[in-house]
Amino acid sequence: MSWDWEKLKEQQQGKRGVPPQFENIINKFSKFNLPGLPLTILVFFALFVVSSMIYTVGVDEVGVVQRFGQYVRAGQPGLNFKMPTGIEKVTKVKVRRVYKQEFGFSSVRTGEKQRFSTDEGSESVSLMLTGDLNVALVPWIVHYRINDPYNYLFKIRDVNVLLSDMSEAAMRLVIGDRSINEVISKRGEIADEAKRVLQVELDKSEAGISIVTIEMEKTNVPEPVQPSFNEVNQAGQEKEKLIYQAREAYNKSIPEAKGEAERTIKVAEGYALDRVNRARGDASRFISLYNEYVKAKDVTKRRMYLEMLKELLPKIGNKYIIDANQKNLLPFLNLEKNTGALKNEK
Repeated sequence: MSWDWEKLKEQQQGKRGVPPQFENIINKFSKFNLPGLPLTILVFFALFVVSSMIYTVGVDEVGVVQRFGQYVRAGQPGLNFKMPTGIEKVTKVKVRRVYKQEFGFSSVRTGEKQRFSTDEGSESVSLMLTGDLNVALVPWIVHYRINDPYNYLFKIRDVNVLLSDMSEAAMRLVIGDRSINEVISKRGEIADEAKRVLQVELDKSEAGISIVTIEMEKTNVPEPVQPSFNEVNQAGQEKEKLIYQAREAYNKSIPEAKGEAERTIKVAEGYALDRVNRARGDASRFISLYNEYVKAKDVTKRRMYLEMLKELLPKIGNKYIIDANQKNLLPFLNLEKNTGALKNEK
């Protein structure tokens, strides 16, 4: 029996390269003809075109439609239709969402907590010169909405950069008009004023942005000058304390002195009025006596004499009446002493 070694070798190599089952499958598919392949491609293309013509807009969105790059219309929330992809393009803009930009710091969320971190770039943004030539670190947050999608998309090349630059300019303008103490203590007023200035500038540039609020974070001075600044604040507080104490002493002493002065004046005025009235009364009494004296000199003279004695005699004490013819007065020399002795015995 003769062997064809070359043919046997080829069969062995073929079995190692391609399995016989896979070779049969390939042969069957090579014989099979697909008459509907172009139709299938056409159906898939039609489905793709139809799907690209339907789009939905959320309740907090506005769909901005562009035809060959030019603005055509705005799609309202719900199901909307447009021309196929390549002809019309839809850009969805969230008009109810509140966006924010942070200046001077960046918030970092770790789990459920939020912390703030600063870097060299953010610190340079928040480093500002106040109106009294002091330096302050003023971090803040700008919250805003998109109120005009057309202006937001087509009027400004990069709205975020514009908002960042204008926010910094507005804040520096407001901070530059206030002292360091006002910057630290009156953050609410500064935020309101910065919001007003920023909104005016954004309206002029037609950025399509409405500022909701500006939130001021904790304002402080740079870390190298904090000890000196604290000493200045402490000295200012001590000064205010001394001023208040001096005002308190002034408010206590001055009214008291004024009251004492008014009391003295009133006493003097009362004394003067009393003296004048007494003098007038005495003068009137003297005039009335004189008039009576002129009318009846003897009677008036006797009455005045008796009235004088009536007033003087009770003040004299013991009285001794001596007869004019009495010659010897020796028994009466010790009357005062005897009277005194009798009084002491009693």
